[in-house]
Amino acid sequence: MNSTSTAVREVRAAFAGAVHLPGETGYDELRGTPFAPIDPRPALVAEATGADDVRAAVLAARDAGMGLTVQATGHGTHVPCDGGLLLRTSRMAGVLVDPHRRLARVGPGAVWGQVLAAAAPFGLAGLSGSHAGVGVTGYTLGGGLGWLSRAHGFAADSLLRARVVTADGRIVTASPGSHPDLYWALRGGGGNFGVVTAMEFRLHPVGQVFAGTACFPIERAAETLTRYRDWIDGAPDRLSTALLLTPMPDAPEAHPSVRGRRVLQLKAMYAGSADQARRLLRPLTRAAGPALTGDFRVLPYAEAAMGGTAPGQVELLGELPDAAIAAIVRAAEPSHGPAVEIRHWDGAMGRPGTGAGPAGHRSTRLSVIADTRSPALADALRPHSGGRAFLNFLHDPTRTADAYSGADHHRLATVKRHYDPDNTFGLTHNIAPAPPAAVRTAG
Repeated sequence: MNSTSTAVREVRAAFAGAVHLPGETGYDELRGTPFAPIDPRPALVAEATGADDVRAAVLAARDAGMGLTVQATGHGTHVPCDGGLLLRTSRMAGVLVDPHRRLARVGPGAVWGQVLAAAAPFGLAGLSGSHAGVGVTGYTLGGGLGWLSRAHGFAADSLLRARVVTADGRIVTASPGSHPDLYWALRGGGGNFGVVTAMEFRLHPVGQVFAGTACFPIERAAETLTRYRDWIDGAPDRLSTALLLTPMPDAPEAHPSVRGRRVLQLKAMYAGSADQARRLLRPLTRAAGPALTGDFRVLPYAEAAMGGTAPGQVELLGELPDAAIAAIVRAAEPSHGPAVEIRHWDGAMGRPGTGAGPAGHRSTRLSVIADTRSPALADALRPHSGGRAFLNFLHDPTRTADAYSGADHHRLATVKRHYDPDNTFGLTHNIAPAPPAAVRTAG
C-alpha cells in the first residue's frame, strides 16, 4: 500500500467529517478556490468537524510525507495542493461574542459577516476587511487590513490567543503566556506554523460610521492625488480613505452621469459624526471638483459594504512623489487600463504595542493597488516601494520574504524550525524552517 493510500485509510478511520477522493461526489466542488488562478488536484479532501479531525489529518499527511493545505473559504490560496491533503475547515464556523469582555471566539471556518452580525447588537466590531465573505482566520494570520485599521491596528494586532494543532499533532494554546514565540508568529506569519482550530480576538466599540463613495471627473486625478499626499498628514486615525481611478460599468445600475466613464472615486469611512467627517473631507472634495455622484451616509458599521480593489498588483509606499503620481495617472488613462486604488495606511498600524507580531511593513503610508498587473506601473513605482509586500495581498508565493523585515523573517524561520521542522505546512506563502545551525546561533 502506497503512502497516499495509507493516508486515506488513516484519515477515514479517524475522521468524523466527510472525506472525498477524486471522482467522488463533492470532490470537485470542494477542491477549488474562488479567486486564485490555480486548479488544485489534491489526493483527498477532508472536511473537519473539530480539532480531533484536524489532528488526524495533520498526522496522516505528515506520516505519508504529503503536502497539506488548509482552506476555509479559499481566499488567499495561491499554491496548489496537487497530490496532497486538502483540509477544509468550513464546517468549523462557530462564532461566540462576549460583550462584557469585548472579545469574540471563532472557529476556523467563520467568515467576517458572521462576526459583524453577532457583535453589532452590542455596538462592537471586529477589524474586518472589505468583504463579509472573507474567512476570519486566514485574513487575521496574514495581517488583516481593514477600514478600522487606522484606528485600531491590523486584525493580527487584536488576536488574543489561538488554539493550534502543530505538525507533531499537539494541540496547544498560543498566547502571551503560553507558547509566546508561536503567538508572535501567528500575528502576521500566515499558515506556516500549524492549523488554527479556534481563535479569540479583541472587539472594538464601533457602532455607527459615516461612510460611502463619491465620483469626480478623472481629469482632476493628478491635482487631487497631489492634494491627498499632503492632506493625509492631518487625517485623524478614525478616518480611513482611498482614491480610485476606475472605470464605471456601462450598465443600468450605474448612475447616468458616470455610466461607462472612467472616474476619480473617493471612498471614506469615519467613526464619528457626519458633520465632522464632511469638514475633514472638504479639502479633498474641493480639489477633485464638483461631484458627479455622492453616497455618503451614517449607517451601522456592519452594513458599510466598502468593497475593495482586487489586488492584481500591490505596491507599498512611504511617500507619494510627483513621479509616482504621474505613473499612476498614466497607467489608468487608457480605456483598457487597470483600476488603480491609492489607500492611506499609517495610524495605529504604524504604532504597534510591545511584542507586536510581524504583520505588515508598519512604515507604509500608502498602498497602490491595481486590479490587473501593469509592468509599466510596477517599474515606475519600484524605486519608491523598495519591493515590499503585504501577505494578504501577495499572489506570488516566491515573494513571501518581501512581506517582512529581514529581522522578522529570520525570527519567523526560527519559530518554524521549532514547530514545523519538516515543513508540513509548506503549501502556502512558505517560510522555510531555519537551518539547525542558524537556530543554535540565534539561541
